Amino acid sequence: MPSRILRTLLPFLALFLAGATSAQQRYTISGYVKDASSGETLIGANVYIKELMKGTSTNTYGYYSVSVEPGTWTVVASFVGYEDVQRSVTLNSDQKLNLELKPTAIMSEAFEVVGERRQGNTEGTDMGRVELDVQQIRTLPALFGEVDLLRTLQFLPGVQSNGEGNSGFYVRGGGPDQNLILLDEATVYNASHLFGFFSVFNADAVKNIELIKGGIPANYGGRLSSVLDIHMKEGNNRKFHGEGGIGLISSRLTLEGPLVKEKGSFMISGRRTYIDVLTRPFVSEGSQLSGSGYYFYDLNAKANYTLSDKDRLFLSGYFGRDVFDFSGLNPGDPKFRIPWGNATVSARWNHVFGPKLFLNTTATFSDYNFEFRGGQDQFAFSLFSGIKDYGLKMDLNHYASVRHNLKYGLQYIRHAYTTSTVEVASGDVDFNIIPPPKLYAHEFAAYVLDDFDVTDQLRVNFGLRASGFMHVGPFDYLLLDDRNAITGEVNYARGERVKTYAGLEPRVAARYRLDGSSSLKASVMRAYQYVHLASFTSVALPTDVWIPSSSNVKPQESMQYAAGYFRDLVDHTWETSVELYYKSMNNLVEYAEGAQPQGNGNVNFDTQLVFGDGYSYGAEFFVKKRTGHVNGWVGYTWSRTMRTFDDINEGREFPSRWDRRHDLSVVVAYEHSKRWHFAATFVYATGQAVTLPQNRYWVEGRLVSEFTDRNGYRMEPYHRLDMAATLKNKETREVKDLETGEMKEVPRRWRSSWTFGIYNVYNRMNPYFIYFTTEGTLASGNLRPVAKQVSLFSILPSVTWNFNF
Repeated sequence: MPSRILRTLLPFLALFLAGATSAQQRYTISGYVKDASSGETLIGANVYIKELMKGTSTNTYGYYSVSVEPGTWTVVASFVGYEDVQRSVTLNSDQKLNLELKPTAIMSEAFEVVGERRQGNTEGTDMGRVELDVQQIRTLPALFGEVDLLRTLQFLPGVQSNGEGNSGFYVRGGGPDQNLILLDEATVYNASHLFGFFSVFNADAVKNIELIKGGIPANYGGRLSSVLDIHMKEGNNRKFHGEGGIGLISSRLTLEGPLVKEKGSFMISGRRTYIDVLTRPFVSEGSQLSGSGYYFYDLNAKANYTLSDKDRLFLSGYFGRDVFDFSGLNPGDPKFRIPWGNATVSARWNHVFGPKLFLNTTATFSDYNFEFRGGQDQFAFSLFSGIKDYGLKMDLNHYASVRHNLKYGLQYIRHAYTTSTVEVASGDVDFNIIPPPKLYAHEFAAYVLDDFDVTDQLRVNFGLRASGFMHVGPFDYLLLDDRNAITGEVNYARGERVKTYAGLEPRVAARYRLDGSSSLKASVMRAYQYVHLASFTSVALPTDVWIPSSSNVKPQESMQYAAGYFRDLVDHTWETSVELYYKSMNNLVEYAEGAQPQGNGNVNFDTQLVFGDGYSYGAEFFVKKRTGHVNGWVGYTWSRTMRTFDDINEGREFPSRWDRRHDLSVVVAYEHSKRWHFAATFVYATGQAVTLPQNRYWVEGRLVSEFTDRNGYRMEPYHRLDMAATLKNKETREVKDLETGEMKEVPRRWRSSWTFGIYNVYNRMNPYFIYFTTEGTLASGNLRPVAKQVSLFSILPSVTWNFNF
């Protein structure tokens, strides 16, 4: 199968190379762009030839390459938030040129959001691509003062939240499993703590965040809706540095510094909640809370070392865990313990074959597992599930010319799934429940793409991805009759092929420049998804289960079309865009109505699954002010998302649980002075679609409910205003000059700040869920069902102390 994929890609690769080759003699300037203060490489910095006004951007590792004719040229490197650097180069052979940029003071009329590329809104072929600034995220209001990268994504058009306080995100009508979340290129399968209220990403450890929600390039695959690509800090290779913070529910600490100055560095960052520790002395032994507790923690670590001018090694890892305990007061009361979490490891090798060829080879490991163990009296029950991946990928950047930037590579992942596994015991008796087999699969892909300037006005990004998936043994599948009685069994040996899927995924994006400040863009993409997250609608996360494609579970597939108009205003200080999209989705997976995690009793993993199709379309509007003391953005999305399942809602079309007709976000930041910074966010969204009883009847003394169509009821609209203020200490302090006796200002080594926040400023009681109870009595004849709304958070103040040294 891999050889067949390579044969398919070779004609396209030959076409790209032929178009990229020029007979005219050219030489190449290449190197790295770094932060002059820390030595960290800069992702997406612009490097161009001033006389030609043509160039490139640095890749994920800060590397660039520009090829031009012999002569004397001015090389310019720029990155927003940094001073431009110019170097004059006489080019009569290939040259290596490393560039260092100094950070600029952000308090000025020319202040721009750190980490964004000027004119990136209109120049690239990217559609739906957003880079977030970690420094700005830290100043935004947050639940309990906990800075949350994923919740910030929810302020962008086309990205929706899953409800009050939840950090999960849903892109253009897609489900949570349709987002590919990468941390240093390793897949993160569960990105939330505290049942979804906080994300697993510690902002202090993060260097770069990029979300792609449309026109996904061919080097990414395996998901239908979006890619969230997060890179951890490399660590300061010039001096030791630390930062941290103490909040209401958690504390964090990050340390970084050189392993060998200028050659290698490390970064380690930890975070833990401590509500369980702080409340323990105040909870009496007879309290209902005495036997319960909850905490989460996570640890990020990274190291890198430069072996030579051509070779560099990286090793990074993440480990996070949530633990929830409950124990009743009396001997017969229930007890349970629920731990779950992620672990990832990435090992990467960068090698420069020549000035035009940059290779990155990555080995990854990802592990997610969930466990529930509980019991009462002599009865014990346990449930667990998980997924474990081993991956290897090679990505080659080929800087063929100023007009051609090619990428191609190979990717492989070995999956091992533990589907919902149930164990039951009563006293000394273990119930004979058939243990489900682990599921094994191989996923592989090859891709090629070319970012090609056809003319000065037209740029095209054309890519082709060939992907495949193979479910293999050992695997045992039970044959069932209509009453789910076992009638036989099919067995597959270790490594034996159970089912194979493969397909081609073309990706095309184009930009046509109308003038110096506006452009039209369009994209079309096909995608396959071979892993699925089956969600129990009646049970909260993280009990949802990852399952593979198999003989009965086909890969999800989608086609997405998008077009937009992009314009910069007022000397590129404002950026605006309008994007239209349509996305079809086939072979979607859900659990059948009424299904429970323990429902299949460890029989076939696909017993309770049903399958269907869906579509989503909408319009996204975005206005952003990038510079000045007041900056921020407004995003609005109008959308419609529908589903059709033969076994749900009697086969009739119904709104997806992620269907939102209107979604509005407003983010405003105000830099009052060097010490005071203010921020506010406002969100409004159409109420969530849910299924509720619309009529209830008493039939022979029993209450019988008549339900709406699937998701046929809308809860009240969701809206909320949050505000925050940050006070920094003075940058300098006065000291006495020992020689002159005069007082002078010197920089502080320790810097700190206080962030004060208010969540839900006007105390909106937003609906979290609706339940039904009864009022009155049957005997008196006034018994009636009553719907009641549950809201989670009223107005919540917070305070966080942050420090760095």
